[in-house]
Amino acid sequence: MKKMKRCAILVGGGPAPGINSVISAATIKLRNEGVSVVGIIDGFQHLMKGDTSQTRELSIDDVAHIHLDGGSVLRTSRANPTKKEEDLKTVVEAFNTLKVDAVITIGGDDTCFSAIQLEKKAKGKIQFVHVPKTIDNDLDLPHGIRTFGFTTAWDFGAKITQSIIADAQSTNRWYFITAMGRKAGHLALGIGKSTGSTLTIIPEEFGDVKEISLQHVVDILIGAVLKRKAHGREYGVAILAEGLAERLSQYELKKMGKIEYDEHGHIRLAEIDLGGILKDEVAAGLKEFGIKETIVDKDIGYELRSVAPTSFDIEYTRDLGYSAAVYLLNGKSSDMISIQGGVAVPIPFTSAIDPQTGRTRVRLVDPNTQSYHVALEYMIRLKKVDFENEDALNKLAQTAKITPEAFVKRFGYLVGMGGE
Repeated sequence: MKKMKRCAILVGGGPAPGINSVISAATIKLRNEGVSVVGIIDGFQHLMKGDTSQTRELSIDDVAHIHLDGGSVLRTSRANPTKKEEDLKTVVEAFNTLKVDAVITIGGDDTCFSAIQLEKKAKGKIQFVHVPKTIDNDLDLPHGIRTFGFTTAWDFGAKITQSIIADAQSTNRWYFITAMGRKAGHLALGIGKSTGSTLTIIPEEFGDVKEISLQHVVDILIGAVLKRKAHGREYGVAILAEGLAERLSQYELKKMGKIEYDEHGHIRLAEIDLGGILKDEVAAGLKEFGIKETIVDKDIGYELRSVAPTSFDIEYTRDLGYSAAVYLLNGKSSDMISIQGGVAVPIPFTSAIDPQTGRTRVRLVDPNTQSYHVALEYMIRLKKVDFENEDALNKLAQTAKITPEAFVKRFGYLVGMGGE
């Protein structure tokens, strides 16, 4: 077995709490084993141009205390070397110029896919191991294993939301909070469930429907407002997963403004004012019932990505960084690192690929689990029982100033009872 002499560490995608802890743990272990470590600045951005100057040697002293800090000391980017065969070749050549025989990539599904393609391009001459991270928690890891950064982002997002709930209660107003989560609603649901927010709306609750109607989301929110009012509550907080926007039709997205895409072909959801659009649409919809409501929209996402990691994520990421280093020292390649039952378990790159799309799989919230049903149980939103109970239906109809029959016709479809 060829002895590893030099390892590169690279970060791709958006920041996540714990990145520096992975860099620190991996560097210390590798250095202690006599392996030199080079940090690649800005992900694949400069390597794709053949520029190997944007690097830094990493010593133990450099990384000894960075595990306590948020952000990434190596910075990060969404530069995508998989779009062109020539870019993959240039990156591999750049690694060769740096005399690198092993690479640790830290990132989400897109960075993982890049690592897979680079490993193929290197034809076994460079070892690759990927450490999965994303605050979206949407990498297809075994059940119950969260991606690092998610727990910290969830905790910090919950603290922000707790403050907003207190403000909503104090001022008798509604807040629509949009939380990050491109395709999956894990973060939004975690924040909503743990804070006791009024309701949370995630893409997964709409099943396999290819396109979600904006009006459907608007009606869920209007229904929640009416139900709260029927119970004498004039305030509320709704958590919205930003991935709802990606499930809207192109026509409805274009109505929200110019659609921009990142280097991996994803819609830049942060540029879409989902909360603002829903605020205006819900306010207009409530006026149909003679109700004027103060609604404030708030995005939380960037605040969560580079916050200092919690003790849980620090411990978790130190295990991941150490395990990635040991994995390479043992001469292995082509796996993601996971921690299962306190033990490092490599997951083959091949198992992360969806054979139908050729891309890495995305882990979605399963709305059939007890965990989701518990979350749903405590949400204040229109449910089937509201239409089946005569007293409840009459109270809702009185709040909307329409007949019970008209209320069923207008909102019954939300619970599978016909209607519009």
